[in-house]
Amino acid sequence: MKNLFDIKGKVALVTGGSRGIGEMIATGFIENGAKVYISARKAQACNELAGELSKKGTCISLPFDLGTSEGIAGLAREIAAREEKLDILVNNAGASWGEPLDQYPESGWDKVMNINLKSPFFLTQKLLPLLRKAATYEAPARIINIASINGIEPPELETYAYSSSKAGCIMLTRHLAKRLAGEDILVNAIAPGPFPSQMMKATLETFGEAIKAGNPRRRIGTPEDIAGVAIFLASRASAYTTGAVIPCDGGAAEV
Repeated sequence: MKNLFDIKGKVALVTGGSRGIGEMIATGFIENGAKVYISARKAQACNELAGELSKKGTCISLPFDLGTSEGIAGLAREIAAREEKLDILVNNAGASWGEPLDQYPESGWDKVMNINLKSPFFLTQKLLPLLRKAATYEAPARIINIASINGIEPPELETYAYSSSKAGCIMLTRHLAKRLAGEDILVNAIAPGPFPSQMMKATLETFGEAIKAGNPRRRIGTPEDIAGVAIFLASRASAYTTGAVIPCDGGAAEV
C-alpha cells in the first residue's frame, strides 16, 4: 500500500507538453521519477522547457506538429527509435477556436478536430506496439486522454468545435478502453476545468474573478491538482480503473 502512486522508472510521452496542462503533468511525472518525452508544435518552446525540466529529472524534447499525419508518424517513429517500450501516453495536445455561430469557419472546425480528436486516435494507433511491449497483467500500460468539462457540459463561449471534439475524446476513451483492456492497456480521461494555460489566458484575464467566485472550490486549478490525477492514472493506484472520465474542475460541472 505504501507505493501505490510510484511511477519511478516509467517512460512517458506527454503531447502538448511545452506549456499549460501538458507542462504541469510532465513536471509532476518528472519530479516523481519518470522519464518524460514532451512534444509540441513550436520547437523552441519545447526545447527550452525540456532544458528546464531536465534540472529536475529526465526530460527530452521531440517537437512535432500533431495536427498533421506527417507529424504524428514522425513522433511515433522518433519514440520507437529511442525506446523499446512506452509505459504512459498522455494525449494532451489541443487547440480551440471561438467565433459566432453564423460565422464559424470550416477551417477552424477542421483545425480543432484534427488536433483534439484525430491526433489522439492515430498517435495511439501508431504507438500501440510500444504500449503493448510495456503492458503486463500486473502493470498495465496507460493511455491518458485530456478531455474537458466542456465535453460534458456545453460552455457559454462559442467554441463549438472544441466542446464537440472533447465530447468525442470522452467516447474515444471509453471505446479504446473496451478494446484494449484485454491487452493490459488501460485508457482513461481527465476532464479539466479552468487552469492557468495559454488557451484560457484571455478568458481568465476577462472573467477570472467571476470564474473563481462561481466555482464550488472558489479557485482555478493548480499544477498539483492536474498532476495528481495524472499520476493516479499512471500508477498502481488505478490498475483496476479503465474507461473512466475524471473531472478535475473544483466541482464546477458536478455541483
